[in-house]
Order: sequence, then C-alpha cells, then structure tokens
Amino acid sequence: MPKLIFKLPNGEVRELSAEIGNTVMRTAIARGIDGIVAECGGAAACGTCHVYVDETFLAKLPAPESNEEAMLDFTAEPRKSNSRLSCQLKVTEELDGAVFTVPEKQR
Repeated sequence: MPKLIFKLPNGEVRELSAEIGNTVMRTAIARGIDGIVAECGGAAACGTCHVYVDETFLAKLPAPESNEEAMLDFTAEPRKSNSRLSCQLKVTEELDGAVFTVPEKQR
C-alpha cells in the first residue's frame, strides 16, 4: 500500500496507508485528516478538498481536467502552481511517499 503524507496547518505531519484506486480525498476523510472538508463528496464542485502537492510528485499526476481547473480558481486559500483538488487524485503506486499540504482554510 502506498503511503501518503499530509502536512496540516497546525504543523502536524500524518502518514497514512492508502488503497490503490481510492482518491486522496477519500483516504484523508477515512483517516480523519482535519482540513479536508469535501462538501460535494468528491464531485469537483466545491473546492473544499484543496491541497498543495509536493512539486516532486506533480509530474506523476494526470493534468487537471477542465472542471477541476475551474474550481481551483475559487478555493479559499490562494491557488498555486501545485494546487489540486484531492478528490480528483487517484492513489497509485507512483504516489508512494507523496506529500500533500492542507491549506489553512477550505471555506
């Protein structure tokens, strides 16, 4: 199982085992990662699962689709070049060790 690392706004770092095929968002919610709100349940319609992906793992992710691109313009925290919606990120072996920084706020 790949390990995902979440850096929380309070400075805490949590490492979680994740099932391949699951989303980063669902993994975070199932394991109680504070700050991943996911109001729309993973439909890329709210932007409340926004994360900053460690730059070294960006190339291992598919490019964002148009609906994700649109929602990233409306996140509570500023959009950066490494911003993604965690609901749109499938867990793969290539993401083993990936670091996701949770923004200070989601709404």
